Amino acid sequence: MADESRERLLKEEHYYHENCPGCKMEQYNQLHRGFPFRQLLMISLIVLITGLPISAFFPFLYFMVRDFNIAENVEDIGFYAGFIGASFMVGRALTSVFWGIVADRYGRKPVILFGTFIVFTFNTLFGLSLNYWMAIITRFLLGSLNGILGPIKAYASESVNEEYQAIAMSSISTTWGISLIIGPAIGGFLAQPAEKFPGIFSSEGLFGRFPYFLPCLCTSLLALVTGIISLWLPESLHMHDKNVPSPCISYESLEDQPGDCNGNEATLTNEKKELPSKPSLFRNWELMSAIIVYCIFSLHDMAYVEIFSLWTVSSRSLGGLSFTSGDVGEVLAITGFSLLVFQSALYPYVERIFGPIMVSRTCGILSIPLLAIYPFLSLLSGAVLHIVVTLASVLKNLLSVSIITGLFIIQNRAVDQHQRGAANGIAMTGMSIFKAIGPAAGGALLSWSQKRLNAAFLPGPHLIFFILNVIEAIGVVLTFKPFLVPRQN
Repeated sequence: MADESRERLLKEEHYYHENCPGCKMEQYNQLHRGFPFRQLLMISLIVLITGLPISAFFPFLYFMVRDFNIAENVEDIGFYAGFIGASFMVGRALTSVFWGIVADRYGRKPVILFGTFIVFTFNTLFGLSLNYWMAIITRFLLGSLNGILGPIKAYASESVNEEYQAIAMSSISTTWGISLIIGPAIGGFLAQPAEKFPGIFSSEGLFGRFPYFLPCLCTSLLALVTGIISLWLPESLHMHDKNVPSPCISYESLEDQPGDCNGNEATLTNEKKELPSKPSLFRNWELMSAIIVYCIFSLHDMAYVEIFSLWTVSSRSLGGLSFTSGDVGEVLAITGFSLLVFQSALYPYVERIFGPIMVSRTCGILSIPLLAIYPFLSLLSGAVLHIVVTLASVLKNLLSVSIITGLFIIQNRAVDQHQRGAANGIAMTGMSIFKAIGPAAGGALLSWSQKRLNAAFLPGPHLIFFILNVIEAIGVVLTFKPFLVPRQN
């Protein structure tokens, strides 16, 4: 009886279109005001299978490029590895706006379903790469045909009540950060299984001939399961006929007009007043400033992820830490668990108190001295080295994910729903361009830094982490007014 009374009261206050999926979702959320666990779980799972293919190959990328025999010198491996990482982002940069427009026109769900199929297909093919160019092409197609990340951000802000929007956006950045951590853990533990687990995998079998296929296969199977589950994902986009009122129009406002709610004069008059206009997104400075800051921090994060994995597995003679891929996987697995705890338990409360801009700005400032100590970690050894590297990785990734979460919130609050898919598409395009620069430039800079270990100014790894700090500092400066101005309503 209570649910029936609430539904009747809700219908008296708002007009919902009977066949509109967005209205159905809003009505469901109004009737079920509890914590949106189911929505957050699905959002997190979709983001997870989007992020895993991006990062899972970092621990074994160095060895994969080595096995392709394309680098003439050991110092050049990082240079060639950077282009494989960049190919994904170049592909995504070319198509992100397109997928955002498709999501605004046909819905978030079709883009998500198609994207999961693409992840399953091309991530599997990447693991079966026979040469360097096959690896680049499959990564490029994986990035260009997978348009999930932009629409899922719009979906997260639309599928929950406003009071849970911060935690919904936090779930995206948290899961994204975790995927960038768990991915390398999967790649580190499962790559080259015939060498690590000779009792289980034969060197003459499939995983012996394709030593980097197993981690890709695990990620692809998870994408397949997610795609099947997503068939039951409810759509969040409002889809209305032209001659009916806009969603959530109060009956009191309709009573002020002559006519009724069945499509006659009152409805048509109100429709003309309520239909949202579509101003140019490029003139929306609240959106564009948030996207620019987001791109700067994304460039930093992508370069850091690649550099960290390549630097830790490099030999001591090149300024690295001589970690194995399994060591890197262990460090990043612990980091991923820490991210999950912090973002789900603490971030929403911190954001509510200080606001997304202040959180992002403070985390950016704290990241600078932390990165400055990284080159000195090579002075440590044994268990102390592993502990310190793990603690530094946990803290650095907590700060990075908190920055990105705040910028997600600012971006999605800067536009209305009917432009949210396109807005996130623009953000994804800009971010992908910068993230394409990150791996390519990071790999090249790491290769260069390893050739100048005896330089008088910023020798070896000191150079690469100094450049990362410069990028971080630029991002922090841009979080201040008058550059970054959030939408007030």
